[in-house]
Amino acid sequence: MQPKPEPQQNHLLAALSPEVQGRLFPYLELVPLKLRSVMYESGHAMRHVYFPTDAIISLQYVMENGASTAILVVGNEGLLGITLFMGGESTPNRSLVQSAGYAYRLPRKRVKEEFSRHGQLLVLMLRYTQALITQMAQTAVCNRHHSIDQQLCRWLLLSMDRLSGSRLTMTQEFISHMLGVRREGVTQAASKLQQLGVISYQRGLITVLDRPRLEALSCECYEVVRKETELLLAYLPQRQVIRNSDSIPTVTLPTSDKPKLVVPERHAQAS
Repeated sequence: MQPKPEPQQNHLLAALSPEVQGRLFPYLELVPLKLRSVMYESGHAMRHVYFPTDAIISLQYVMENGASTAILVVGNEGLLGITLFMGGESTPNRSLVQSAGYAYRLPRKRVKEEFSRHGQLLVLMLRYTQALITQMAQTAVCNRHHSIDQQLCRWLLLSMDRLSGSRLTMTQEFISHMLGVRREGVTQAASKLQQLGVISYQRGLITVLDRPRLEALSCECYEVVRKETELLLAYLPQRQVIRNSDSIPTVTLPTSDKPKLVVPERHAQAS
């Protein structure tokens, strides 16, 4: 049995002062996140803010025809739910678990109350929001101007940055939906990386073997996002030691139907 994840595995929670932790942590709940489970659907009210510890959540924009493309990823460096403290109650994006794991969550009422104090949590969340804006902008540029090979490298690197190891459980079909491209394109790109000895791929398990080479093969978009994220983390206060995490309850999210993922027509015609 794996040990219960600690709150300090999330960088933002770990950066909070003991005073802020004392106000928020009594309301924390630990949530297991299953692969491909939907956290929020487009237009639905958001009731919690999630702080991943070892899970990765992808935010996708869903078109009217059901086609979707990932616009950013969230992991242990941040949180899911910036809409709640930016003035909205819902989001036009779908939030989908890209890599299974755990997250701690807080009720939106508690987050808003602490945010309204105009203190440490406000500063941390605004800095993190700036990093997300950079990631979304670079994703848009990358999807428009760079090859599938480069997009796959960028996506793998961003995912690895949010995991403790070098392995990612993911099928090529799911990756194609994340990137908004045809599966054949992902298969060809992954095959090239495997032939170069950069990754190994077997039955939905991707292992990065040569990260420096993977970074060299990626476009500049990854480096821009990485630097912005490191700038954010460099400004975080010294991490605090959080005790008594066993007192934090674990809850299970309600199951939902698997979302229908459709490849956009413009990609389906490309080869």
